[in-house]
Formats: sequence, C-alpha cells, structure tokens
Amino acid sequence: MSFTTTILQWFRENGRVLPWRETHDPYAIWLSEIILQQTRIDQGRPYWERFMQRWHTVEELAAATEDEVLREWQGLGYYSRARNLHAAARQVVALGGFPETLEGIKGLKGVGDYTAAAIASFAFGLPAAVVDGNVYRVLARHFGISTPINSTEGKKEFTSLAQELLLPALNREGQGAGLFNQAMMDFGALQCTPSSPLCPSCPLQETCSALHENRVGELPVKQKTLKIKERRFTYVYIRYAGETAIHRRPAGDIWQGLYEPLCIEVRGERLEVREMLGEPGHFLPLKTNVKHILTHRIIYADFYLWEPAQRPQLPDGYFWVKEEDLDQYGVPRLVELLLEEVNK
Repeated sequence: MSFTTTILQWFRENGRVLPWRETHDPYAIWLSEIILQQTRIDQGRPYWERFMQRWHTVEELAAATEDEVLREWQGLGYYSRARNLHAAARQVVALGGFPETLEGIKGLKGVGDYTAAAIASFAFGLPAAVVDGNVYRVLARHFGISTPINSTEGKKEFTSLAQELLLPALNREGQGAGLFNQAMMDFGALQCTPSSPLCPSCPLQETCSALHENRVGELPVKQKTLKIKERRFTYVYIRYAGETAIHRRPAGDIWQGLYEPLCIEVRGERLEVREMLGEPGHFLPLKTNVKHILTHRIIYADFYLWEPAQRPQLPDGYFWVKEEDLDQYGVPRLVELLLEEVNK
C-alpha cells in the first residue's frame, strides 16, 4: 500500500473523536485551531467548549470586549492568541462571513500557513496540506529528511511533500483533504510520537527510513535559534479595607492586556520591598524565587502581602478594586500563583 493509503487506513481504526471534527462550521473549526496552538488537546478542549457555550457564533464573539475574551482565556497562556482571536472575529464580521479561499483565510489576524490550511481543508474541503509538528516528525522520519524543520528550505520541502502526499487522498469531487490532514496529525500524536514512538506496531515500519537507519531519535532536525532571557519581578499584593490595587499590563510586553498587582521589575540585586514602601503596616513575605518558564524567557518572582495602616498613594496606572471582584479580571498564570498564596 502507498504511504497515503496506509495513513488513511490507520486513521479509520485509530483516529481521535473530537467535537470540532463533527462539524464543517468554520467558526468552530477556527476556534479549535487557535486554542490548540501551543496547547494540548486535553487542556484546550474545555476552553473550546466554554467559548462555544458562551459565544455561539463569530458575531457574538466579535461583540464581546477584549477583557471578556482575555478573562475566558485565562490559564491557556500565549495571550496574543486571545487578542488575535478577538480581532479576527471582528474581521470576519466586517467581511460578512469567513473567507472561503486559502489566501483569504491567511488574511485573518493570528492565522498562519498551518492554521489556514487546517481551516480551509476541514471547513471548506480545499486541497491544502497541513504541516504542524506532528506532520514534520512523521515525514522527516519516514522519508529520512535531515533538513531543519525551522529553516526556510525545510518549510518549503516539507510543505511540498505533504501536498504531494495529500493528492491521492482526494476523491473525484476533490474532497478528502481534511481527512488526510487529520490522519497525519493523529498519526504523529498517537503513533509516531516525539519520544518512545510505537515503531513495533507501526504500519509504516517496512518503509520507514529512520527506523531502518536507527535515526528515529535524531529526526526531525531543528536549528537551535532560541535565546532565553531571564527577568525578575517583585509582586506586592496590597490589601486595604477589602480592596487591592491592580493595573493593566501595557502593549509591547508579555501578558499584554492582562491585570496584575503592584509589580516592580528588578534589575540586578533583589529588592528590599519593605524599605521601598516606606509606610507603616503589616508586611508579609509570601514566597520568594518562584520560577515561571515561558517560551522566550524565564521569570523569577517574589510575592509579598502588604496591609498598610492607611490608604497609600498608588503609582500611575494602578487602581483599587474590591478583592471579591478580582476574578472579573484576566490575570497571567504567575499572578494566579500569587493569589493562591494570598488566599492561604
């Protein structure tokens, strides 16, 4: 059997049953693809269900405020996805509906080549091959390709190969691209996994280059280009008369648009917060040196609780909210950890 036929047969027997695969609604499919960027299915599925329950259509999502969308997104991370999701929903409404061409879909905010191909094939049946991490891995191993997957040359090579392999999956009406794309993604996620792939039970083992050349652990190849930056934050949770102080993080930095308590970014030596505040009251260190890892940086944070004797003057941009209303504001995961310490 050919590679394509084998993959499709494996999928019929082993494919995952997922709610967004039971529809051709471009809104439901687009929403799932944005949520599942950088997110595992078991983590993302409850968010997809909550979004679909709260905003049944793209028009309802477009009518929401950015704060509402960010609050619903809280805990998923990579918050630019939520902002792009909201902006794209408004684009779709302005266009009068979802674009039905690959280029039109690519024009939506936050939609790259992979996401556009997924929406195009799943919602509209367009013959566009998806190339995600799973697909890169399956193709690199089976065909023994050493070209780095994050190089310009590699992206072109793998996309061209995936497109070539998709064509035999199309029926006379040109349909079948979505099925093949789902099969490739599931095969990489369930069978040809990053570590400990199920090679002994693999239906492609006879033709897999990596298996025969003992290179399964070496492929795919990825160039190392990421530079990790370390930052140190000091968070002070101010509590006065049942209220606390927060501000919204500005544009151009991590967690844009989310809220946080008093935050001082420390450069160099750790901060003596009690001396900096310089006002009487109860001061309690909650937790120090909390490590929080993001894609491009590592954050080290110190948490403090301060209950001043009188209402302090807040820095520019900060405002008072009732503590009981805090859950109405979207916060980054690191601030969730702070709030857990405060609530102890």
